[in-house]
Amino acid sequence: MAAERMFNRPVCVQVRCQGCEERRLNVRVNIELLPVSNPVHKKDLAVRLTDDTDPFFLYNLVISEEDFQSLKSQQGLLVDFSAFPQKFIDLLQQCIQEQNKDIPRFLLQLVSSASVLDHTPVWLNVVETNPFKHLTHLSLKFLPGNDAEIKKFLASCLKCLKEDKMMLEEKLRKTEEDLTRQLSYTQQNLSEKSRELDKLKNEWASHTTALTNKHTQELTNEKERALQAQAQYQQQHEQQKKELENLHQKSIQQLQNRLSELEVINKDLTERRYKGDSTVRELKAKLSGIEDECQRAKQEVLSLRRENTTLDAECHEKEKLVNQLQTRVAVLEQEIKDKDQLVIRTKEVLDATQEQKAILEESTEKKQSHIEKLETTIKSLSAELLKANEIIKKLQGDLKTLMSKLKLKNTVTIQQEKILAEKEERLQKEQRELQEMGQALQMKEQEVCKLQEQLETAIQKLEESKQLLKTNENVITWLNKQLNEIQMAKAAETSGTHGGVRSAISPYGRLDRPSFPSSGISHSISPLYAFQTLPEPAHNKNVSSQCPVPRAGILTFLIQFNAQLPKMNRCSDVQTVTATSHPANKENGGNVGLESKYFKKKDDSIPLRGLSQNTLNSEYLKPYLSAEAQPPPKGAVTPASAYFPG
Repeated sequence: MAAERMFNRPVCVQVRCQGCEERRLNVRVNIELLPVSNPVHKKDLAVRLTDDTDPFFLYNLVISEEDFQSLKSQQGLLVDFSAFPQKFIDLLQQCIQEQNKDIPRFLLQLVSSASVLDHTPVWLNVVETNPFKHLTHLSLKFLPGNDAEIKKFLASCLKCLKEDKMMLEEKLRKTEEDLTRQLSYTQQNLSEKSRELDKLKNEWASHTTALTNKHTQELTNEKERALQAQAQYQQQHEQQKKELENLHQKSIQQLQNRLSELEVINKDLTERRYKGDSTVRELKAKLSGIEDECQRAKQEVLSLRRENTTLDAECHEKEKLVNQLQTRVAVLEQEIKDKDQLVIRTKEVLDATQEQKAILEESTEKKQSHIEKLETTIKSLSAELLKANEIIKKLQGDLKTLMSKLKLKNTVTIQQEKILAEKEERLQKEQRELQEMGQALQMKEQEVCKLQEQLETAIQKLEESKQLLKTNENVITWLNKQLNEIQMAKAAETSGTHGGVRSAISPYGRLDRPSFPSSGISHSISPLYAFQTLPEPAHNKNVSSQCPVPRAGILTFLIQFNAQLPKMNRCSDVQTVTATSHPANKENGGNVGLESKYFKKKDDSIPLRGLSQNTLNSEYLKPYLSAEAQPPPKGAVTPASAYFPG
């Protein structure tokens, strides 16, 4: 019977030798099922490691069912011999998928105790990497091939090469025959296509000549039509030109007549303007005299004001001033309201005036057409100027009456000045209030900045708490793995097989010390935190005895680990942990339950975060609760042992 080949591919392997640096090597892994003549064993699994560049690189491993049972007990495998080859191939394929990555998750390690890979046994390890730990899924010991095995391997390689050579020669001969056939066929096709091309060229030449003749005839016809149209357009243009010249001459004559009329009108207007200028000069001279008299009256008013202020200060007492001020405040408030209404009305008037302005602009355009009508109005203006002279005489008489009225107005102006002073005081008060409001605004902005800083600090604390949660989860996963491995050791010992050494447990029965770089604790934690009692080594115990690893010790480890974390992030919440009674270990006679001191409320303690309150009813807790124990109330925190299945 021939061997059944299951896997034959090159894999990138990380080579580790004693006293040498790590290096990468492409090793071909060949997995076969070998038939055996012995009727007890059906097939053996043969694994061979070779290097395509080095023909003397050969390592072999043959695993029978008996060897697999010992391997299974030593390394805690969960598969049978029939499923082991496929699982091993799956691990190799995962290593092939991850080998091109910078940080591969699965990798193969070839470990040798010697400094060089030369006639010494090696171990092939399938390792899974994660941020917490490197997990070795499988470790196989390979023996180097002797001279006879190397010769046999080289002979088999030579035989395979010869078979490949024969196959390639047959393929080459067949491809040559196919290519010659294809060449002859393509040459025939080429000759046919060349004939068709000549025919198409002849047809295309005849077609192009016919098209050129047709287009030349069409071009001559179009040129004749264009010449006829051009002659017609020229005649029309000359007629239009003559008509426009006649119209232009008529308009020039009309404009000249209009110009002569406007010049006559202009002369009349200039004469009237000169007369108006003379009257304006006379009025200005009179106005200057009136202004001088007005200045004298103002000086008299100032002197009278000074006298009035002194008299008012002496006459009026403070109580009357207060009463007057109060009444004036009320009056001013009413005036302010009236003025606000006036402002609104003036705005409305302004809008109306703007609309009227637009209407007037339109009317001005219309009035320009009615210049002749306005000339008649200019004649009437001369009569109005005479009336204006009479009005000026009346104004001189009115001035005398105004002088008498000025004296009365002086008293009124004094009162108005006082009102203005009060208004200025009110304005200053309002400005002060504005400044105070500005200061209050600045205070509010400072408060907003402080609140933003508080928000940023709260976000930082939240991120730190998330990191703390991650470290707790890493610890829980590590403890779960430890408990699973302990459980596997118990199962292996009870089945009667050889007791294997766990990768996570040292020969002295202690757990490896984990470190937690993500939590900020770089030092390893003592195993005394993880266990209250140390188990005896496996070789000193009977086959039927179990390896007791107290779950309460793992809880103490969790509690003491969490007690170190307040240095990084203080937590204000304090939760009390209610203890549940655990059954005593019947075989060892030791009490596995937690002591009461771990469930007391401490001021500096931090609760175990990430532990669900609904896990009391899960199947993991049933072996740890006694028959009389009841689940804790809703407000209590579930003990951490509920998360570690026994």
